[in-house]
Amino acid sequence: MIGSQELLLIFVTVLLLFGANKLPELASSMGKALGEFKKAQREIEYELSFEYKNQKKIADKEKLDKLKKMSEEHGIDTEGKTEDELLEAIQEILSKKVKEQNV
Repeated sequence: MIGSQELLLIFVTVLLLFGANKLPELASSMGKALGEFKKAQREIEYELSFEYKNQKKIADKEKLDKLKKMSEEHGIDTEGKTEDELLEAIQEILSKKVKEQNV
């Protein structure tokens, strides 16, 4: 962590390098640059978040499509059923088949 002595040394060095007249201009330029950097950072974060949400939606849809296909293969009506309901129905059918094979 930078202490007060280090900050004072940096300030004096900048003052000697650029002069007292240039300090406000330099500070303004640094502030603008920092603002642009933050803006670009927010834009990138938004784009990444948007892309992640889109990929998740696609993956969820593919998962649901596979689940519906599997349900239909086992003769389960998929109309109006949630993912959990379909999973329970498939589990019941598979449990019955396993019990029948063990008998």
